[in-house]
Amino acid sequence: MNRLPTPLEALLWAWDFDATVVIGSILLLAGYFVTHRDNLSRSPWFVAGVALMFVALESPLDALSDSYLFSAHMLQHLILLLAVPILLLLGLSRRFVDWILRSPFNRATERALGNPIVAWTLGMSALWVWHLPVLYNAALADENIHIVEHLCFLVSATIFWWPIFTPEPRCRMATMPAVVYLALGAAASSLLAIWLTFEKPGLYPAYLSPTDPLGILPMLREQWGLTPAVDQEVGGLIMWIPGGMVYLAAIVGVLARWYADPESEAAATA
Repeated sequence: MNRLPTPLEALLWAWDFDATVVIGSILLLAGYFVTHRDNLSRSPWFVAGVALMFVALESPLDALSDSYLFSAHMLQHLILLLAVPILLLLGLSRRFVDWILRSPFNRATERALGNPIVAWTLGMSALWVWHLPVLYNAALADENIHIVEHLCFLVSATIFWWPIFTPEPRCRMATMPAVVYLALGAAASSLLAIWLTFEKPGLYPAYLSPTDPLGILPMLREQWGLTPAVDQEVGGLIMWIPGGMVYLAAIVGVLARWYADPESEAAATA
């Protein structure tokens, strides 16, 4: 007689190979290797970004996020906002970006969206708006809205990080404005995290009494101690501390880049 899986096994096997994510990941990688076939030195960054996006959206983390834990959902969001876009941008070559910007339309679009005020506003607005209860709860209840949410995160975060990590120095912010840009981003993110951490449980009602399709709720509540109150606090702390460390690391990276190559500063301010 075959035994039933334990709750932990049920969770670890909860991979969801959604066709849109699988096909999208394959197309991203195929497009990258076609356009960068003459220069693959930065390819590990891009591959890591696609792989991390796939894990965030298809692994057991997604099952926990959709049905069980706000903290898991917050980790998923931070991966899509703070890790995947940075890795993808680090994987682009300057030659490829220069080729893309030969088009007048693309240059105009880059000047508009790459403007630091526009990029910062879009990035932080998406972060705050999608964590307001009305939209967050709607995304949990409707898979189509949830897909739109994730696409908004990926697009807005890529725009936000573009002035910092674009391989084209002429499109990058100068060092000190970039530091201010990132510090303000960290502050805006931290304010949201503080609200989520200290708000009473029930901000997102779906996590109060999950339907438990995997049969793992007793493990999460009793063995792991993730009651609704603890879960929401952990979620806020994930955004607050690890999320804040990403902004700090980016500031250090900007300063290190300037120290290693002062000429890039001249290119950025030209």
